[in-house]
Amino acid sequence: MGVWELLMVGLVILLGLCGVLLPAVPGSLLVWAAVMWWALKDPQPVSWWVLVGATVLMFVSQGVRWALPPRRLRASGTNRRMLAYAGAGSTLGFVVLPVLGAIPGFLAGIYLFERLRLGRHAEAVTALRTVMRSGGSSILTELFTCQLIAAAWLGAVFWG
Repeated sequence: MGVWELLMVGLVILLGLCGVLLPAVPGSLLVWAAVMWWALKDPQPVSWWVLVGATVLMFVSQGVRWALPPRRLRASGTNRRMLAYAGAGSTLGFVVLPVLGAIPGFLAGIYLFERLRLGRHAEAVTALRTVMRSGGSSILTELFTCQLIAAAWLGAVFWG
């Protein structure tokens, strides 16, 4: 697979990661489809294993998301800027503390946004709890899964 094709796959994965945070964009499906495209264009054992792992992760993620409460983010006062803070925090956490840092990074992003918006620690923590109860945990699950798939793809491209 050529460099330009790998770059296109990476851009679709990045679009999918951003799509997780936007309503009405099938972010996780875009990430999975990009990995499938890569595996079909570069049929090596490592690419097929990454695709199988991505598929299993997607099914597990969907099962967990169905067990969580439905998304009612609009009712909790969530906007796109807060989701951008959460996504940036999750990505930063994923890089700083590999894999497990995504979860505290997501929470820290929401907390930072609410702290800047409301000004007090107690109110920011209350708003963070409200967001997580009204669907933030569902977004975190989907984003974390997509980040794991993207990291596996990136690792397979560089070291596979």
